[in-house]
Amino acid sequence: MLSGLTLLASTVMLLACGSGGVGGGGPSSTHSHSTPVTPALNGFPAAIIPASNPYTEEKMQLGRQLFYDTRLSGNGSQSCASCHQQDKAFTDGRPLAIGSTGETHPRNSQGLANVVYHATLTWANPALTELERQMEVPMFGEHPVEMGINDQNKNTVLSRFRQDPAVMKQFQAAFPKDADPVSFANIIAAIASFERALVSSDSRYDQFLQKKATLSASELRGMNLFMGEKAECFHCHGSFNFNDQVKFQGLSQVDTPFHNTGLYNIDGKGGFPFPNRGLFESTLRAQDMGAFRAPSLRNVAVTAPYMHDGSIATLKDVLDFYAAGGRHITSGIYAGDGRTNPYKSDLITRINLSEQDKSDLIDFLGTLTDEKFLKNPRFSNPN
Repeated sequence: MLSGLTLLASTVMLLACGSGGVGGGGPSSTHSHSTPVTPALNGFPAAIIPASNPYTEEKMQLGRQLFYDTRLSGNGSQSCASCHQQDKAFTDGRPLAIGSTGETHPRNSQGLANVVYHATLTWANPALTELERQMEVPMFGEHPVEMGINDQNKNTVLSRFRQDPAVMKQFQAAFPKDADPVSFANIIAAIASFERALVSSDSRYDQFLQKKATLSASELRGMNLFMGEKAECFHCHGSFNFNDQVKFQGLSQVDTPFHNTGLYNIDGKGGFPFPNRGLFESTLRAQDMGAFRAPSLRNVAVTAPYMHDGSIATLKDVLDFYAAGGRHITSGIYAGDGRTNPYKSDLITRINLSEQDKSDLIDFLGTLTDEKFLKNPRFSNPN
């Protein structure tokens, strides 16, 4: 059995040797067309961005303005921040996101903390690996509508910013070589730069690693459970970012595993509710049914509810679910025994956790909250 401190040392070695996360198998890719964005923070490896969108402070500050600006939605009612709120680690507290026209999204809003280190950027699409491309989905997507920008209103959206002298100055500073800097390509580039700046690396856990803070007896027990073979959390959440899909400078191979955790089994054959069928939606391979990306657990105490569809309300409920080796729904349209899902990951088995164990794990997960990040004025609404 690995102790917590042994695991921490192993994680440091993984970073030093250029290895990826410690999760199970899945698609892999490499990222060679990249340039540095910011120096490493609190022991984090140096982050990367595409060479086509080099980071500048002017671009980041414009992106911050646009991120909080409701004028960016087709009907002027919603901003990126409507679904990504700073005090919730850039989630929204809802089970399912709601778009600018009131349409409910089928999935839970993901947090943006440390998104610069994510190898893929959605719950289950392995093709979306860069923020610039991913951002086209909420901006222009029609099923469901999120920001609601379309051919009928796109010129109106751009004119809103062209008519604002203060924002125009920001566009000109961020893109000084462009005669007309107000474009969707530049808007996307600026918001991506802001999102890449959202680094959370100063939780009490981080301070503990740097010997700047101490953990309680319960938190230490929880850490050792988390990092050990009894609770087995580290298999999917063992990297410096507490997930198993990471990318950073010097990494030769980027692993992108997706996992079926036994959340559903609606037909007794492994089925998940449409359209939330995980990686299967992209690959149409039976073995990918219900396979989703393991999210980062940084700031997890403030990002409830949980899972891709927000169907688990609390961290205690999440631990009960994993301890049971899956979820057994006994009635309703989603009835089925996820514990027997044939596509469930081998990592998901019954775990003998006492109520004290669960309490200790929750206390440890609380140490991953970065209070400074949640309140940092650099990331807040500038208006």
